[in-house]
Amino acid sequence: MLEECKRDLWDHLQQTNKKIVLWGMGNGADKILDVLDGRSIPVSGIFASDGFARGNLFHGMPVLPWSAMKEKFGQENVIALLSFGSSRPEVLENIARIGSECELYAPDVPAFGEGLFDRAFFNVHREELKAARELLSDEESRRIFDGVLSYKLTGDIGTLLAARSDADATWNTLIRPARFSFAADLGAYNGDTVRELIERGGALSKVYAMEPDTRNFKKLQTYAADEIRAQVCAVHAGAWSENAVLSFDKSGNRNASFLKNRSETLAARPPKTEEITAMPLDAVLNGAPVQYVKYDVEGAEREALLGSRETLARHAPMLMVSLYHRSEDLFALPLLIHKLFPHYNRYYLRRFGGVPAWDLNLYVEKEN
Repeated sequence: MLEECKRDLWDHLQQTNKKIVLWGMGNGADKILDVLDGRSIPVSGIFASDGFARGNLFHGMPVLPWSAMKEKFGQENVIALLSFGSSRPEVLENIARIGSECELYAPDVPAFGEGLFDRAFFNVHREELKAARELLSDEESRRIFDGVLSYKLTGDIGTLLAARSDADATWNTLIRPARFSFAADLGAYNGDTVRELIERGGALSKVYAMEPDTRNFKKLQTYAADEIRAQVCAVHAGAWSENAVLSFDKSGNRNASFLKNRSETLAARPPKTEEITAMPLDAVLNGAPVQYVKYDVEGAEREALLGSRETLARHAPMLMVSLYHRSEDLFALPLLIHKLFPHYNRYYLRRFGGVPAWDLNLYVEKEN
């Protein structure tokens, strides 16, 4: 997949004679429509699964049930673009069913940032992608990398679903949390990932949990107060490269992040904002040791890593870094870690999610 890319999903959509329709509404659909509009690719309709269409309008188009869309155009004449995400088995089963009835793709549009992972983007960053792939330490990581890369260019759902790893095997043979006594969770949400780490590890004595969203933090506080297996230090702040007060978009879902991360595509949907404390992990720990750090901070992973330089240099904890928020994350974050922290020498890529390419995680550690 690392040879020059000559065609991608968007080229295919520009050249087809079929009717292009969107499946689903919301921010994902907004972003896909923005790309289609920028390439003068017409959209012929919007649909929802049968039983979910309510007769409402989206971008001025009536939202039809899938059965009505098939009747209107004929399923053989339709290309459907999936514009929402899910890992739920019943939803993936429905996606497979509709995918068997028409040509169906799940376009890769970034949760944050403006860069689209298309043919031109791939060709510009081909050498960086190659360098990031060469960092990977096992065949499973390279398999996941190649599958995700292929999906990003083609939108092929089958390719993406094949690029998944076994979660239990990853915890038991790669992460091995029983060896950790101290950990940090950046982007702790309501405590769910802290809870899983404690349950799978059993040896943790202290977890530093950072969460910027006020609603999520209140849930995290409640969980931390009730957790008796380990001390959970809840920190109401976003992980960043320096101490700052930043505007935070609290619109919810996958848009909850620092406002500077927000995509311009969503300009028509004004954000709900609040001022939030941002701080580096180094300041939170103040020299205290950690053996595991999770970075899932909605597009601010680069800044969070920069704010961890002292900790990573001194203690070399195992890292789990999300690589799916920005188009460049797949190569830029592994290369950043390699540049700043050359003592890390083992890189593993794993993915546990459904559609689209969310829950793509890089695990990095120092091995003698």
